[in-house]
Amino acid sequence: MEFIFELLKYKIATPKAYGLFHLIFIGLTILLIILFSLKFKNPSEKFINKLFLIISVIMLLLELYKQIVFTFSYESFEVISDYQWYAFPFQFCSVPMYVYLLIPFTKGKIREALLAFSASYSLFAGTAVMLYPGDVFIDILGVSIQTMIHHGLMAVIGVYLLISKIVNVSFKTLLKATIVFSIVVIIALCLNYTFVKFIPEGETFNMFFISPYFDCTLPVLSIIYPKVPYIGFLIIYILGFSIVAGIVNLIYFGIYKLVCEFNKDKNNYFYK
Repeated sequence: MEFIFELLKYKIATPKAYGLFHLIFIGLTILLIILFSLKFKNPSEKFINKLFLIISVIMLLLELYKQIVFTFSYESFEVISDYQWYAFPFQFCSVPMYVYLLIPFTKGKIREALLAFSASYSLFAGTAVMLYPGDVFIDILGVSIQTMIHHGLMAVIGVYLLISKIVNVSFKTLLKATIVFSIVVIIALCLNYTFVKFIPEGETFNMFFISPYFDCTLPVLSIIYPKVPYIGFLIIYILGFSIVAGIVNLIYFGIYKLVCEFNKDKNNYFYK
């Protein structure tokens, strides 16, 4: 049993932003984007369903691993359980694994909205962490790998949806995505108001970092949080995320269009 826990919690020096560990996963993310763009340019609905199902299962299994590692330890020949409430799997970056799982089983406007969310808000979150990992790296190898795979896949899927033109860049698309975002924000609020009554003293439960009971620690928003009324903070939070998600969406699509135009007369595989 001790060997199993040592393996699950295999320790390394905490990876640094833009160190070798980080750069390897950035490179793998870029390679996956290129691979999907070249090999699966005109995906069928069946392929998309399988893709989202597979990726959601991968994400959920890796999340399960992380929850086990954070919850259980082995001390004095005994398995100790101590759930870390701050790691409850409903942060902003956790949402895509649930959204991806829903997509294969939805149709019509609901499916369109979930795809739009995946190509905007999810793309923004994945890109942000891949470019600025902050404190996501820890000294447990498996958890650092988990976070890179999780956020890297978010970036890959988001870009692929735009390049394959499954999701179009438009205000209407962003509006659909914002509806999904607003719903998950409401769910996070409900969780924050409900769970605070049950978590042990000294624990933190702050889904989406918007709890009225704990300070927001996100860059920029941590400065705004104590200086405005709570409802004002929520409005700024939703508007801010929506604007940035839209900008990231446009940037990625703009880069893609520039590549297409640059290679227009060269029969480049990216050009359609």
